[in-house]
Amino acid sequence: MSGSASASSAHLLGRLGIVQARVAAAVNRRRASDPDPDDGFRGLYITEAEVDELLAAGPGTPGIVLPDAESAVRLAELEAEADTAEAGGEELRLRRLARGFDLDALDVELLLVALAPDLDARFERLYGYLHDDVTRRRASTGLALELCHVSVGDGPGRTRFESSAALVAGGLVLVEEPDRPFLTRPLRVPDRVTFHLLGHDQPDPIISGLLSVVPDAATGDTAPLVRAIKAGTGLVYLRDQVGASGFGLAAQALAVTGRSAVAIDLSRLDSAAEVAGVAAIAAREARLQGAGLVAGPVEVLAERGPAAVRAWAEARCLVILTGARSWDPAWSRDVPCILSAPVPNAAERAGLWRAALNGGPSAVCDPALAVAQFRLGAHQISRAAKAACLQAVVEDRPLRDADLQLGARGQNAAGLERLARRVEARVGWDDLVLPAAVMAQVRALGDRARHRDLVLDSWGMGAKSSRGRGITALFAGDSGTGKTMSAQVVAGELGLDLYVIDLSSVVDKYVGETEKNLDRIFDEADRVNAVLLFDEADAIFGKRSEVRDAHDRYANVEVAYLLQRMELFDGVAILTTNLRANVDEAFTRRLDAIIDFPLPEEEDRRRLWDRHLRPTLPRSNDIDLDFLANAFKISGGNIRNVAVSAAYLAAAEARPIGMADLIRATHDEYQKLGHLCLEAEFGPYFRLVGLNGQSDLPEGADLGLAGAIATVQR
Repeated sequence: MSGSASASSAHLLGRLGIVQARVAAAVNRRRASDPDPDDGFRGLYITEAEVDELLAAGPGTPGIVLPDAESAVRLAELEAEADTAEAGGEELRLRRLARGFDLDALDVELLLVALAPDLDARFERLYGYLHDDVTRRRASTGLALELCHVSVGDGPGRTRFESSAALVAGGLVLVEEPDRPFLTRPLRVPDRVTFHLLGHDQPDPIISGLLSVVPDAATGDTAPLVRAIKAGTGLVYLRDQVGASGFGLAAQALAVTGRSAVAIDLSRLDSAAEVAGVAAIAAREARLQGAGLVAGPVEVLAERGPAAVRAWAEARCLVILTGARSWDPAWSRDVPCILSAPVPNAAERAGLWRAALNGGPSAVCDPALAVAQFRLGAHQISRAAKAACLQAVVEDRPLRDADLQLGARGQNAAGLERLARRVEARVGWDDLVLPAAVMAQVRALGDRARHRDLVLDSWGMGAKSSRGRGITALFAGDSGTGKTMSAQVVAGELGLDLYVIDLSSVVDKYVGETEKNLDRIFDEADRVNAVLLFDEADAIFGKRSEVRDAHDRYANVEVAYLLQRMELFDGVAILTTNLRANVDEAFTRRLDAIIDFPLPEEEDRRRLWDRHLRPTLPRSNDIDLDFLANAFKISGGNIRNVAVSAAYLAAAEARPIGMADLIRATHDEYQKLGHLCLEAEFGPYFRLVGLNGQSDLPEGADLGLAGAIATVQR
């Protein structure tokens, strides 16, 4: 046992000896006032001899038992010894607890009386004797007041056990069985308090699962928060932005003031948990450690109502709450100091990544470049780096870009997946078949997302803009021209997830519900590092029209709301539409890029045919890619459909895919599109076009346009 711990325990046991002396005096008073000292049932099975024997030994080890009259002298001696020990640098936990919880001398005496049975089992039987009930093994409020020489009729003395009193409000003493008369209510000291006084610092199990480890890394200027703490501010609200770390900033500021942080991740709070009780235990933990209580995100509490936030905001300790929402005055009777947690710039994030990866496996990449587009705070970077290192270790290889990006994506909140469909990007630039000009525009969009920190922050281009830092693009073109695939490629190039917004989860027939759904989507999207894809965007980003009835007015409100919300979005959003003319013109000013995807020309169509008839596909020698590319002016999506359908036709007959399969599949695709099958397009293969893919035309037959129409109609 260390010297400090030994001194603390000696002080605690010495004070317990004073309690024992007072118990002895109370026993003598009971004996003196007992009308029938020879009653065989006195104290039930606790005999007079047994009581004397219990009082003969000191707490823990044989000690000095003093008459009640001399206890004050012994108490003064103990406190003088404690002063000397503290002056020598010893830590006396009972004294530190008294200072941390604003306890006066009487509070400490009452706490020790309640604590005694948890430190020495003899007090259970002694208290039972004094209560004249062997089953009552803890001190009652009345007995505690008596042992501390406070009259049970003393009003101020009784107030020590009110809910607002220091002992009870601080969670040091629990007054149980409230239905009993006041003087017979038992007192209990929580185990966490007992363990703390004995030198153990394991957190209370109720909050141990909520505790968050805050990385020791610089995340911004702590000076304003340090000044607020030193000024005695009891409540601080740190407004978190995407990529900021309110927890890290709070922990650093507390360290500067000589305190640690009890950091509570409220997102782990059980939905059935009693918020006020958890808040009280967390505040007690912070005070026991001489720390500040840091908790967030506050949105989790706000969903349960203002009372849930108040339980934390008005806790009896220094409280620092974090959250993305603006502060609501209904959340606390106290006025908080409101500060913004700064977002680390690119250089600071690179430093955080290097610090987090220090000591990990060797890397074959530059972490700063691999994850530059991810907006992560210090805590998220620490977790992402650990996940990346684990991936490299289990595969016994150096760290790669993909490991870092996978670890970063793993920090995304799961809430967006309830509102959108996550698409894994399995395609790359080599899979795109686009005109050179369009390809250049798509690459420029990816570069814009990758270098926006440099341009907006380091070069100052975003300093005076009221818009968010988000990037929004419109992909316009016919179905199957590569819009969605291009979005996947951009997301994959950036190492981000792609979330396709499901319109069925957005559009609602009831007034105002569509805006609420969109707001939920954008709120969740702000918490993830991803690319949002609004497919068929004209359905919700359509043109505003002249108001002729209530339907027009509310439809216009939806579009107006979207215009405002898109400007505040900080992520990457891609809108796709087949009908560019239907998109409201006000969106074009807010778009960073508009890319038109044309139908592929003959050269690109040939590449698409060759790409979709992949090398793993068994092909016969009669396939004429030049004819297919020249004859059928269809999009890349249609070409893929034809290739897949032809592959199934060949697989059904267990043979390589041939030209006949491709022609029949093209005929089926034309039927889906509502196109006529003309001899001019199908040329020498027109005879293969028949019902259900089987030709019923004789060899060499040429029916011309009329025959082709009849065939399709049949």
